[in-house]
Amino acid sequence: MSVEAPASVREPPAPSRQSLLALSWLNFFLACVLAAFGPIVAAYLAVRHWTAEEIGFVLSIGGVVGLISQVPGGELLDAVRAKRLLVGAGVVTVTLSIMILRLWPIFPLVALAEALQGITGGVLGLGVVAITLGLVGHDALGERLGHNQRFAAAGGVAVTLTMALIAYSGSPLAMFVPVVLSVPLLVALAQIRSKEIDFERASGAERQPAEGPRRSERAAVLLRNRRLMIFAVCMVLFQFANASMLPLAADILAYEGGRKAAPFLAALIIVPQLIVALLAPWVGQRAEKRGRKPLLLVGFAALPIRAALFALITSVQAGTHRLHRHLQRLS
Repeated sequence: MSVEAPASVREPPAPSRQSLLALSWLNFFLACVLAAFGPIVAAYLAVRHWTAEEIGFVLSIGGVVGLISQVPGGELLDAVRAKRLLVGAGVVTVTLSIMILRLWPIFPLVALAEALQGITGGVLGLGVVAITLGLVGHDALGERLGHNQRFAAAGGVAVTLTMALIAYSGSPLAMFVPVVLSVPLLVALAQIRSKEIDFERASGAERQPAEGPRRSERAAVLLRNRRLMIFAVCMVLFQFANASMLPLAADILAYEGGRKAAPFLAALIIVPQLIVALLAPWVGQRAEKRGRKPLLLVGFAALPIRAALFALITSVQAGTHRLHRHLQRLS
């Protein structure tokens, strides 16, 4: 009689080179497609004479819907075996949102596009992590996520440069670049072999009982986990402080420089992405060996420095403009 091996001695996963390579390109092209939102949207709408209040409102819609979608999106990913299909549906939804932004940049439809993109927030990022976990397992997850992030950063750099060059040339086609790149994204997703994605691992456990706890019981367990709740509050505060910084900077640049602001905005996006591309695999390795808390503290500590620099630069810039206008009146 055969005895099933316990989870601790299960054979380690051995995904094929094709699936791992496709996963890398999935992250690359997904970053390209998602680059159409955030600071680029703010700049795109600003040059079309949207007010800062209107831009902030529609961006907030996407952020709030994305926040609400996280829990049901995670529940859906845990329950559904066809995780590639869910990610593919999210990609199609984001592509539709970009088309709405580009073709009909009026307030109701842009708000709808932001809401549609926000809905995918509970599926796309979590879906890629679930697929990664299902392919490589827990032991290799940290290093592999670092590798994913390197490709995502490279994709962000590539598409931002391309869109900035197109925008600087005066062409209105920049927003179509992510739409075109959604095609190779779906091809890369299809190249990941579904039979190599272990459903139990992808749902968060090496081995699950035939009947897991009910949803209400799982939610109660999570809410009673004090450390998890503290971490969740930290992430909420981080996002509140961080999420609006780059869109606001893009808004200011677009108002003052028009299409000439494209190179400066590209630099604001590209420099951090280059740093991520260089350091992400190393960070993943260190997280597995030394723990994640020290690295998170370093990342959190960088945020107030970044905020202070943005505030200082904006204040200096505003003072320079006032001085310039004053000198013009004197002359």
